[in-house]
Amino acid sequence: MPLRYTLRQLEYFVAVGTTGSIAAASQQVNVSSPSISTGISQLEEELGVQLFVRHHAQGLTPTVAGRKLLDHAQMVLRQAAGLRDLAGDLSGTIRGPLALGCLSTFAQIVLPGLRRSFVELHDEVRISQLEADQSELFSLLRQAKIEMALTYDLDLPRDLPFVPMIELPPIVAMSEDHPLAGGTSVTIEQLAPHPMVLLDLPHSADYFLSFFVNAGLRANITERTRDMAVMRGLVANGFGYSIVNVRPFADRAPDGKPLRFLPLAGNQRPMKLGLLMASATDRTQLHKAFLAYARSWIEERKGLLSGASARVD
Repeated sequence: MPLRYTLRQLEYFVAVGTTGSIAAASQQVNVSSPSISTGISQLEEELGVQLFVRHHAQGLTPTVAGRKLLDHAQMVLRQAAGLRDLAGDLSGTIRGPLALGCLSTFAQIVLPGLRRSFVELHDEVRISQLEADQSELFSLLRQAKIEMALTYDLDLPRDLPFVPMIELPPIVAMSEDHPLAGGTSVTIEQLAPHPMVLLDLPHSADYFLSFFVNAGLRANITERTRDMAVMRGLVANGFGYSIVNVRPFADRAPDGKPLRFLPLAGNQRPMKLGLLMASATDRTQLHKAFLAYARSWIEERKGLLSGASARVD
């Protein structure tokens, strides 16, 4: 006898199972609470098991059978979504989910605008995002929690393909009244005696400090932070300079105080910004389309992102 449950009923079941209440599930799937309640009752009748224990004031708790079936229901929904996306891929349609990661140092500058403009162009694409440091991005890709990651060519592993897009030379951020702010560029030798606010992230910190090591110098680190916005605030308030590769579109810290950006003189290795991918992700229409669009979008903003347009007036 054929089963008569629907994918919609499974969606309601998963929503309630993961949120713990019909009201929360209703908001998640944008369907009325009575419809969800009816759908779950019909699913229970069709499957012949009770999926939830109903609590009058505390929501719903999955039964033993419900917990076992919840994992299978999620798998069925993923497979159904994959079937739809495969059909779109075969027909050349750009649609489906895209799990995208981004290096936290420039996620706030690049990711929202890129994401918005891409989904406006392809309204059947659903992008989710995660911000992380370099090591975390490697792990997320290998665990298939993300499919692509916008990042730098910094200590890249051999098993993850990288497509470079633009080169970003290091630039120095400082307050407007910093003793070196009046120049057109600044050298490592000039910076070394001054207090430094280090953007202290895995791989990134070693890259910034390598400039001093290569010059036989030692950075005068007085502040450390893992947060790009905090770094900008410390710099603008005179706690020291910092070195970055991506320049914010506005020359101000989050508290509104001005910042000055100067090119770092010398033969310093630039960073290449690009897309890091899990194996074979670029074979789908969606991944190919996003790769091409991201390359064009980022290339158009190269002057803003790099120190090329840093003001020195």
